[in-house]
Amino acid sequence: MASNRRLQRRKHPAVELNITAFMNLMVVLVPFLLMTAVFSHMTILDLNLPPASEGGNQDKKNPPLEFRVTIRRDALLLSDNRGGLIKRISRTQKGHDFAQLKQSLKAVKARFPEKTHLTILSEADTPYNDMIQVMDGARSYPVLFEGEMAYAELFPDISIGDAIK
Repeated sequence: MASNRRLQRRKHPAVELNITAFMNLMVVLVPFLLMTAVFSHMTILDLNLPPASEGGNQDKKNPPLEFRVTIRRDALLLSDNRGGLIKRISRTQKGHDFAQLKQSLKAVKARFPEKTHLTILSEADTPYNDMIQVMDGARSYPVLFEGEMAYAELFPDISIGDAIK
């Protein structure tokens, strides 16, 4: 009987967890994380490999029309695979003239509205910013539509590759 009393004395009563401090932390932390998540917006651009030739299925004398922008150190070259060079945009002292490239691409799109694919070729030492400027300029351009700014499509299907030296 004495041993039963000792066992009863050693048992501790159940202790409740106090999670008030943790709940206060969550009340402050969750709205903060939700508010900052809005500002960390990432843009992802899907890029494709240049279209592969289908071997003997294509007509060698009349291949499908493809447009290319080649980024060189001294110029931007807009060309196609049939007629060759369409426009050479020389580099200025401020850098490449991306606005003139966009105007040239708009003129090409006006002549060939069904084309959506463009291949961008760059040299190995092309600055990242130049590549991004060309991709952004080739995808769309701002227009005023019914009193609001909208974006008209140029060449949204972009492939990238290395320029031949």
